Amino acid sequence: MIGSIRRECTDHIIPFGRRHLLRTVREYVEYYNAARPHQSIDRNSPITRDVEATGEVKATPVLGGLHHRYRRAA
Repeated sequence: MIGSIRRECTDHIIPFGRRHLLRTVREYVEYYNAARPHQSIDRNSPITRDVEATGEVKATPVLGGLHHRYRRAA
């Protein structure tokens, strides 16, 4: 987890203080557990989500666009 935070988050930002860094890391941990696919658990996330089979794919920026959360629109 620490390596993922460093490689996928903090290496790409310049924190403007402790509060900004903590807020950024909290947002990344939420993304990591709820939306990021993990190879070790069959491309799912630790907090499982339902399969959305139909609809247009919509991207929601996470961490100011550093990552994206993809969902299908109903």
